[in-house]
Amino acid sequence: MDIESARGRSVVVQPEEGPSYWQPVPANGFSAIKLTQENTGCDVLSSGFQTITAGSRVRAHSHADQIELQICFQGKGTVVVADQEYPLRAGTTCFLGPGVRHEIINKSSTELVMLWVIAPPGLDKFFAEIGRLRQPGEMTPEPFPRSVDIRSIEQESGFRDVE
Repeated sequence: MDIESARGRSVVVQPEEGPSYWQPVPANGFSAIKLTQENTGCDVLSSGFQTITAGSRVRAHSHADQIELQICFQGKGTVVVADQEYPLRAGTTCFLGPGVRHEIINKSSTELVMLWVIAPPGLDKFFAEIGRLRQPGEMTPEPFPRSVDIRSIEQESGFRDVE
């Protein structure tokens, strides 16, 4: 990572700005991308929000060479970190170093919204690759399956220990 590429730079992204992608099962919901290498001009991090529909989850996984910060923004659920379960509610903050297996489970009847920040970037490209472009005001699609080549996409994106 080159922190110098960020020196003197700033980017402000409004809630309705940035691409958004419907996500396949079992997460369903969508990921709204906010900060990327393209709009920040640096390779330090990327960020966005992931909305996980009621009764859905983000499969257990780890990242080979990335640090991830997750903050529960809205809703309730469970986060499993290194096989330990923790309650997840607005304000719960998780620091996840490389190699730390984690899973997010929405056991509620409402949406669970997570802010994610990952360094170095790449999660934004992963969501774009596995998802379907989402348009503002668009109706939620029926749940759809993951790509048949999801394992190679995950491997290329630095995912490890995927359930």
